[in-house]
Amino acid sequence: MNPTSERPRKGLTRSLDRRGTKADKSPPVARKRPALKEPAVCEKCSAIFVRKTWRRDRKPTIAILDGATWTVCPACEQVAGDQYFGKVVISGGGVDRQLDAIGRRIANVARRASATQPERRLVSEEWNGKTLEVLTTSQKLAHRIVHELKKAFGGKAHYNWSDEDGSLLATWQVGTSRLKALTR
Repeated sequence: MNPTSERPRKGLTRSLDRRGTKADKSPPVARKRPALKEPAVCEKCSAIFVRKTWRRDRKPTIAILDGATWTVCPACEQVAGDQYFGKVVISGGGVDRQLDAIGRRIANVARRASATQPERRLVSEEWNGKTLEVLTTSQKLAHRIVHELKKAFGGKAHYNWSDEDGSLLATWQVGTSRLKALTR
């Protein structure tokens, strides 16, 4: 018998011991609430909950609307309660000159994400004169925003995931040489 086959590998052991690992793949906000009766329709954004997913691209039929439970979806609850699982911090020289272009890129990424996955939305955007802080309902949307900004404008991206609640702090520092080229 091989002695290494008797005990688990270190990587597997460590991954199972981390706080923040979970058995189900549902978002953190969905795990906090009781299971919904399907179909359900959000009163605020008209998203439809069928087959354990919220979708906005489905056209509701009369049968779905007749038997639907009217509720508020997790994303609308998060936006109303200012809860977020993704935080994007944008800083660097020249951000103020390209604030409109950066804002348009963020809005486009959020619009594309919410079309197929309505649980991924922007919670807030705040400009304090030096940095732009964007809060999102999911860490995946925050990651995608920073990835798209880096792809479009250059700069440096850093990602820090929290082991406690699974949130993401994504920072993007803009490269000034790329922004100067874009402003010309």
